[in-house]
Amino acid sequence: MLLSAEHLSINFGSRQLLEDVNFYLNEGDKTGIIGINGTGKSTFLKVLAGVTEADAGVISRNPNVQVSLLAQNPAMDDDATVLEQVFLHFPAEFRELNEYEAKSMLNKLGITDHSQKVGTLSGGQRKRVALAAALIHPADILMLDEPTNHLDAEMTAWLEDWLGRFRGGLVMVTHDRYFLERVVNHITELSRGKLYHYEANYSKYLELKAQRAEMAEASERKRQSILRVEREWIMRGCRARTTKSKERIQRCEALLDQDAPETDDTVQLAAASSRLGKKIIELQDVSKSFDGRPIISHFSYNLLRNDRIGIVGRNGAGKSTLLHTIAGELAPDSGTVETGTTVKIGHFSQEGRELDLNQRVYDFIHNIADEVKTDEGTFTANQMMERFLFPGDLQSVPIGRLSGGERRRLYLLSVLMEAPNVLLLDEPTNDLDVMTLSILEDYLQSFPGPILTVSHDRFFLDKLAESIFDVRGDGQILRYTGNWTDWQQKRQEEAPVKSEKSKAAAERPRERKLKFSYKEQLEFETIDDELAALEGQIAECKAAQGQCGSDYVKLQELQAQQAELEEKLEEKTERWMYLTELKEKIDAQNG
Repeated sequence: MLLSAEHLSINFGSRQLLEDVNFYLNEGDKTGIIGINGTGKSTFLKVLAGVTEADAGVISRNPNVQVSLLAQNPAMDDDATVLEQVFLHFPAEFRELNEYEAKSMLNKLGITDHSQKVGTLSGGQRKRVALAAALIHPADILMLDEPTNHLDAEMTAWLEDWLGRFRGGLVMVTHDRYFLERVVNHITELSRGKLYHYEANYSKYLELKAQRAEMAEASERKRQSILRVEREWIMRGCRARTTKSKERIQRCEALLDQDAPETDDTVQLAAASSRLGKKIIELQDVSKSFDGRPIISHFSYNLLRNDRIGIVGRNGAGKSTLLHTIAGELAPDSGTVETGTTVKIGHFSQEGRELDLNQRVYDFIHNIADEVKTDEGTFTANQMMERFLFPGDLQSVPIGRLSGGERRRLYLLSVLMEAPNVLLLDEPTNDLDVMTLSILEDYLQSFPGPILTVSHDRFFLDKLAESIFDVRGDGQILRYTGNWTDWQQKRQEEAPVKSEKSKAAAERPRERKLKFSYKEQLEFETIDDELAALEGQIAECKAAQGQCGSDYVKLQELQAQQAELEEKLEEKTERWMYLTELKEKIDAQNG
């Protein structure tokens, strides 16, 4: 066992986040923590990591167990360079041994300027630098809070693979449902101060949770049935003096005292929109560049009433720029963007509205609209806040008291309160809990107008999108029919065609060269001995590692040396295969 937490209780102001719960983590456990925003998932993670103290309970960790934490909003040194930030809390010798791996990791996460100051990075870039710092740590326990936020599809796939190979214990707060499906083997749900544990990935968790809910409902039906019989018996008049009658009345009172099964509140969304005319938004030959780099190049599209468009592409490719241009918030360099007179755009941007952290939740929503008309009737601002899980006590608190997910939910409510008939959504799933996401998806499917959404949430795009705009970063915007999975499949089908062409082009010169050069002849004669020598060095390196004992620095040096030797061996083997193949062709030609 790597970690145990017993009889844990956590208070946050007047809110009881956890009450007398237990949590255990064994080696190889990969646990996803889920729950409604504001229930205390991030606080729970920080308590497990030892960053925050619990109000009660005991957390036990072996003193030799190393913990690495990626916080929701990691503290960073604005004056440090990217590489300095990654190794901020490590000794110089550790940086020397791991700098190559750290740079490779940062490149995978889209951070290629390693000397850039942290203070100049965007919020998403900062989170990715913090993620690299957490992963480079030689940890036994990895604790990650929303690691996939601000990652594009390729980065998410890389992280998924990395965590799949991680051999320690993993505790992760995430709302990425494909991540929960493919990476975790245990789900812990935080609900109403209690923890519910499931030995399952996401799809199995949904099945087990439904079974638990059915059992609770069956028990409640049985309790109500017994109560009904007992009430009828009491109403008919009982001989209360007999011992059996008194016991029966006490049993009835005990049943009355039992609590009915509690269920989590869920966000209630109802489509609220204005009338939409025939002309919506038309883009004609639109181009847009930044600092000489084309983002959109000669792009035309006529937005249709039933469009459900997912916008994908690498970070920095220009997805948000496309959305801002469609919204009319950015003027194109050339071409036109024409918007219909009845169009009322609801733009849910990454930056969000500028929220005054001292303003009350109620005042923020009330300033947008006093009421909103929906398919289910007219709702006041108070009622809409309650439907979005902001009960009376939360409506009166300053926005600064809300969790990150609650603020995103409040911002989403503020967009929908304006009753838009066209939705432009930029990463709407970031920081929203799994339950809210599911309800949001159902709401969007019933929305009567067009929806364009930038998202890296693969599950969300599979459920919502009917076409994909692939923003390539060089001005091209390619259009595909289908959802995220369809788009991925079409990309894979296109890739072999390109690679076969490039492979054929690369091999043509070799096919004409049917004799060894003087240098190749010498190389062919010595390459077998070189391969044998490298294999011997790797074997010696492995043997030396077994003799390191507790000398961690020496072990790191030997592991780095082994990796370097194995890379050389792989390169040399590829060269040997080429030379051997060429020799066979020469022999066949001369045969």
